[in-house]
Amino acid sequence: MARRYSGAKGKAGSKKPIKKTVPSWNRYSAREVEMLVIKLHKEGKTPSQIGLHLRDVYGIPDVKILCGKAITTILKEKKILDPMPEDLMALIKKLIMIKKHLEENKQDKVALRGLQLTESKIQRLIKYYKKSGRLAKDWTYDVNKAKLYV
Repeated sequence: MARRYSGAKGKAGSKKPIKKTVPSWNRYSAREVEMLVIKLHKEGKTPSQIGLHLRDVYGIPDVKILCGKAITTILKEKKILDPMPEDLMALIKKLIMIKKHLEENKQDKVALRGLQLTESKIQRLIKYYKKSGRLAKDWTYDVNKAKLYV
């Protein structure tokens, strides 16, 4: 897939397993996996961290194959899903770090370009989440108040 802001056209990246069946060596039921997801969320883990933890510690390759629903869907059904999407929160944290860097290094043009790209990504994600209903239609993002979201 081509990159949005560079000329790179790489195919590198991790891929999901092609096989969409529950592995024979799996020892967890769908109900147990849901309970693990809820337990890990209460410990303060994000959905992507929950998936990595389940893969690395419990040997569960894919929650969606086992339960028939994604981690965020499980959390949404239990009404414990965070109102702010995880990827949007990560971009806002990145924006704060870049702004902090630019306060100390005012001449860093590369960081300034990174700031512009990050703000653009945030705006696109907000537009998507408002359309899909994950964020409220009247939710607004202010660059100056970004630290409050985190």
